[in-house]
Amino acid sequence: MAHQLTARNFDHILRDLDGISARTMTEHYKLYQGYVNKYNEIMQKLETADRGSANQTFSDLRSLKVDLTFAIGGIKNHELYFGHLGGRGGDPPKELRELFEKYFGSVEAWRADLKATGMASRGWAWTAWDRDWGYLFNYAGDAQNTFPVWNAVPIVALDVYEHAYYLDYGVARASYIDAFFKNLDWDAIGANLERARK
Repeated sequence: MAHQLTARNFDHILRDLDGISARTMTEHYKLYQGYVNKYNEIMQKLETADRGSANQTFSDLRSLKVDLTFAIGGIKNHELYFGHLGGRGGDPPKELRELFEKYFGSVEAWRADLKATGMASRGWAWTAWDRDWGYLFNYAGDAQNTFPVWNAVPIVALDVYEHAYYLDYGVARASYIDAFFKNLDWDAIGANLERARK
């Protein structure tokens, strides 16, 4: 039987946030639900996909497997993103502040680098803990399935696809990113870091 998922509940963000409207968050959540639905559909199709005709140029199995990574990225990225929104932003607690100071120079420098990374990316920017080398870094990704570094675990996810901000800001991505920082839940980010460092 194919593994199936159910969309997680993120009712806490389906409201007006500071600078991000309830309409944007509601429409954004529907996109996440769509990724869950496509994951379930692809997993069912994989049950009967012809493995004998697998080919790197084109085959049904290849298409399903590649598209599955896009659906999984859409699920996991959005669960992280929604999971740490709805807070009051501001400055992080001591442990996170000290890590930002250690690896970026200051909290302000971390914010500036994540914002610039988001401006440079076509889809996502992440702050991730590298488990192998033990440090934080901001990474860019151009699609749901292009997180670039093995064994680096995202603790902050910044969605910079246009659907995340266009209703509220049009093409003013930088203004949306400023609003994103105002809505971070530092407790959720701290829990993400704790899981990443285990």
